[in-house]
Amino acid sequence: MMVTILNRERINAPSYDQGLLWVTLILLGLGLVMVYSASIAIAEADKAVGNNSSYYLVRQAIFIVVSLSAAFVAFNIPIAWWQKMAPYLFLLGLALLVLVLIPGIGRVVGGSRRWLSLFVINLQPSEFMKLFAAMYVADYTVRKSAVMDSFKKGFLPMVGVMVLVGFLLLREPDFGAFAVIASISIAILWLGGINGKIFFGLVALLPVAVVGLIMSSPYRMQRVIGFMDPWADPYGKGYQLSHALIAFGRGEWFGVGLGASVEKLLYLPEAHTDFLMAVIAEELGFVGVATVVGLFTWIVMRAFGIAKQAIENERYFSALLAQGLAVWIGAQGIINMGVNMGLLPTKGLTLPLLSFGGSGILANCIAMAILLRIDFENRRLQKGLPA
Repeated sequence: MMVTILNRERINAPSYDQGLLWVTLILLGLGLVMVYSASIAIAEADKAVGNNSSYYLVRQAIFIVVSLSAAFVAFNIPIAWWQKMAPYLFLLGLALLVLVLIPGIGRVVGGSRRWLSLFVINLQPSEFMKLFAAMYVADYTVRKSAVMDSFKKGFLPMVGVMVLVGFLLLREPDFGAFAVIASISIAILWLGGINGKIFFGLVALLPVAVVGLIMSSPYRMQRVIGFMDPWADPYGKGYQLSHALIAFGRGEWFGVGLGASVEKLLYLPEAHTDFLMAVIAEELGFVGVATVVGLFTWIVMRAFGIAKQAIENERYFSALLAQGLAVWIGAQGIINMGVNMGLLPTKGLTLPLLSFGGSGILANCIAMAILLRIDFENRRLQKGLPA
């Protein structure tokens, strides 16, 4: 009798991770509220949007609805299909990155050519390239598992592909997206069993490569200079960071109150996108920041837990993809928060699931749906059902 009850409970248990879904929805909801709060003054002062204070709120709400709809579709697609399509999706991502660089097709905003105009919205290919890169590297690692110890057969081909991606991203320029994609790729290769000597050699060369990229670009050098001492030029190179730090300082423990931020009143540039965390810090204080950090930490830890379950089920592509998605959300979150807090130079990266932007929200929601699908298939296998 007891065995029958236990079996019934196991079969009737939830077939998806309710906690992961709710944390994702909480972050999307918090992002919607904070985007509205951070963008009211910007929208009211912008004639291009009709001086409509709700402009960014409405657009963000539409982005979320569309993204959740796309996520629902993605959740219902088996992981085996994503693995089969990984190389083709990666090629699609490369094609979009090339299109962005063609004058007349790619749209320039703030000196960077990162968007494709689709009339109603602007598509940012680099956001989707993060997802496609995670899929491709996971698939490559599984397919090449027998030769991953080989520098020539296992490692070198992947380096060539990533150099191509890096070249295209740096032409935009989008160093932040390249840093995230490089983090995803290196993490998956390491977790997938790449030769230890090759891995540590790569890690040792990374600082040299980063310094070289900074030295080769005047605008990156100016960002680093502004980051090192924003107060030396608070009205020039250090303007954005100095106002972000002021926002953090004003927030103290519990913040000045929702909607009461001063820095969002046209002082802090990109308050509703790259520097949304600074507005959160000012209005919700340390408690608000710690809550956001805690939610992201939970997602990353849960993603690695899902990957562990996939390994136990001998579903190695699913495991590596889950780990890659965890690194993506974690690395981008850390970089964005680090930039807002003055711990890292400005990178132009949004805060996943929170910052304003259709491409980012859509890519993030699809990634979370795929993570939920991996967990869904794990649970079915544990029940003795087909994935």
